[in-house]
Amino acid sequence: MNSHRAAAIGPLIRDWRQQRRLSQLELALEAEISQKHLSFVESGRSQPSRDMVLLLAEHLGVPLRERNTLLLAAGFAPVYLERALEDPALQAAKAAIDLILTGHEPYPALAVDRHWTLLAANAAVAPLLALVVDAELLRPPVNVLRLALHPGGLAAATVNFDEWRAHILARLRQQVRIAADPVLADLLAELLAYPASPLGSGSGRVPMPVVEPAIAVPLRLRVGEGVLSFISTTTVFGTPVDITLSELALETFFPADAATGAALRALAQTRRNDPD
Repeated sequence: MNSHRAAAIGPLIRDWRQQRRLSQLELALEAEISQKHLSFVESGRSQPSRDMVLLLAEHLGVPLRERNTLLLAAGFAPVYLERALEDPALQAAKAAIDLILTGHEPYPALAVDRHWTLLAANAAVAPLLALVVDAELLRPPVNVLRLALHPGGLAAATVNFDEWRAHILARLRQQVRIAADPVLADLLAELLAYPASPLGSGSGRVPMPVVEPAIAVPLRLRVGEGVLSFISTTTVFGTPVDITLSELALETFFPADAATGAALRALAQTRRNDPD
């Protein structure tokens, strides 16, 4: 029984170590254990304790969800709970999310899970979603990255589509490497299969001139006769021990120029004057 468990946990530890491109010696030094002990764990000759599994998982940066998988493989009960965001235990976190989203208005902000599923958004996101051509993309569950790069989504309205597409794909590739999540890998394959240009090759679209070097990759959306330009930030919960919170991110968008700020404030005023 114990040898079966050791054989199950050992290859998993080794796979995570190799994915992180660490040698046994490097991981052993970081975790302050002997390389021989780590070698015995990976080969199945030694059954790791619960604390040892958690120690190695911590130094390997294994996501909480997968740490539970490691614990189960080693014969231990999972220690990280996964609650719905509406669970009373997450009331304080939910209130913080709502406060950030609402407080960020008149600028867009949204919350997503580990697979980029839209969980919540503030009122400033609605005018951007109005640019989506294919209504099917707005049927829950809405995937934010699919919405961004799909030809029927925001792709046609994105002035600097090539630049924004490269940014999204690079970010998603990094997530796939870190999380080893097959759902994210499938999403990456899907996004790569979309047309590299939403208007097709030879569309003759002229890129916007860059007046000065950008401080971050912007998102430029054509809305009506104008262009809204955004820079974005990502916020995550610090030291979460709940799986849901560990996988939740807040994407907040700020105006990249004065014209965008003025336009967003005007849109917010219009919503207040005409709430229907």
